[in-house]
Amino acid sequence: MPLSDIKIRNAKPGLKPDGTVTNKFYRMSDERGLYLEVSMNGGKYWRFKYRINGKEKRISLGVYPDVSLKLARDRREECRKKVADGVDPSELRKAKKIAEAGMESFEFVAREWHVKHKINWSESHANRTLKRLENDVFPWLGKQNIADITPPQLLQILRRVENRGALETAHRIHQVCGQIFRYAVATGRAERDSAADLKGALPPAKPKHHASITEPKKIAGLLRSINGYSGAFITSCALKLAPLVFVRPGELRRAEWSEIDLEQAEWRIPAVKMKMKTIHIVPLSNQAIEILKELEPLTGNGKFLFPSVRTINRPMSENTVNGALRRLGYTKDDMTGHGFRSMASTLLNEQGWNKDAIERQLAHSERDGVRAAYNYAEYLPERKKMMQAWADYLDKLVVR
Repeated sequence: MPLSDIKIRNAKPGLKPDGTVTNKFYRMSDERGLYLEVSMNGGKYWRFKYRINGKEKRISLGVYPDVSLKLARDRREECRKKVADGVDPSELRKAKKIAEAGMESFEFVAREWHVKHKINWSESHANRTLKRLENDVFPWLGKQNIADITPPQLLQILRRVENRGALETAHRIHQVCGQIFRYAVATGRAERDSAADLKGALPPAKPKHHASITEPKKIAGLLRSINGYSGAFITSCALKLAPLVFVRPGELRRAEWSEIDLEQAEWRIPAVKMKMKTIHIVPLSNQAIEILKELEPLTGNGKFLFPSVRTINRPMSENTVNGALRRLGYTKDDMTGHGFRSMASTLLNEQGWNKDAIERQLAHSERDGVRAAYNYAEYLPERKKMMQAWADYLDKLVVR
């Protein structure tokens, strides 16, 4: 039933209208997505629940009694009209706040920088970067003129993140803020990069080592387990292909058929998908080609080699390969999807292959970005021989 002023006035913290005792907030529903949230301290907050672009969202409409039932309903209707027109009221509110703060506020500049650069990023990286700013920077520095932000103010932000045990995140936020400040300098809204003065202010983050198996006998056992995997066929193919191509897990799961040339035995990954933002060529061994030919009848008419189980329009989950390894009995401390890269790097170096060819095949960073952009095919003949020899070596391990 719809709310009334009497019901709202009589609402007590910790006691629902039906007499149920609770030790947390509870909600009293009105109509068309409007509800009142009664907190344990007695506060009564209006909320509107709605769906836009398939996602459920909520927006605050004020506090009772400053915002009466009638006013809350009026505000709800305003929001409903916006949603009907395809406008997200929450995002519109954010935009207005940013506009009020001015085009030179940190948040305005940061969001502008994000929009301009995200076209070159993966969706997950773009979302993660913006989320870090929204959670850890905007609440404290968002409204401030970016030119007025001092290094100690930024350090306070970073210390807050560090103190909750997220040192690596603090380093990444520092890096992102530096890029935003430099963008502000380039666009005439700041004179210097305040993040640059904080170099060395944070303790170094401990490098993450991805668990990997590099002992030949244990590799043989892993490969036999993979060959015996009894789960989904698509996952099985991804598992079998992973050690043969040793690309990053995100590059593997987002592989598209348009990137595969079975006749030339090459997989060309576009720069936009690569960590270093340069084209990457993966020579395909005979064994890799065989796996792809088995997979093609199932997923070849779609976009992705390894589509999601829920929709063919998206790639498989980032947890699929690691989840399969867990089902095979390998813990996160034994082996990860990323560990196939360490496996290949270790063994190929031990076998005496050209270190530069190995590094190029691993798509590791090139100090000279321009050189990297034009030399993605460097050592390609040697890399083709190496990739076939690597696949043959793995076959020999299995049959020993």
